[in-house]
Amino acid sequence: MGRRSNKDDKSIYQELREKLELTREKASELIGFISPAKLEKIENGKVAVQPEDVIALAECYKSPELCNYYCSQECPIGQHYIPEVHIKDLTQIAVETLNSLNRMNKEKDRLLEIVEDGRVTPDEYNDFFKIKKTLEKISLSVDTLQLWVEKSIAEGDIASNKH
Repeated sequence: MGRRSNKDDKSIYQELREKLELTREKASELIGFISPAKLEKIENGKVAVQPEDVIALAECYKSPELCNYYCSQECPIGQHYIPEVHIKDLTQIAVETLNSLNRMNKEKDRLLEIVEDGRVTPDEYNDFFKIKKTLEKISLSVDTLQLWVEKSIAEGDIASNKH
């Protein structure tokens, strides 16, 4: 068995591998196309991780959240457009989603008033951006629920229903 790292500032890639008690050699063997040497470079930030590597690591480590981390934190495009999603308790996800939907239900009439003429005027900006923020919260709740489902499937807690 490989030696365990004592480094304090471990990358997420190393933390997830070690959480599963996998050596780099064993992880490399399970993945099939990332060598232990490349995995070490990825973990230590000496080489830029590629999207296909992240997908393979996420599957191997049963951690779909790794893909969101990569997109929101390391991908130059994703850093601008993708919010970081954190695994939460299903009850918390449901409460946040319903709260945002209820808020949007109250704001929908105002949104219709704003967009009725096909433009947003300066006197409508405040309300429009408030509604936009509510929509972003709904979107984040949906992403969080999707990640929760993917994580639960990866860990075998719920069965995949692919049709």
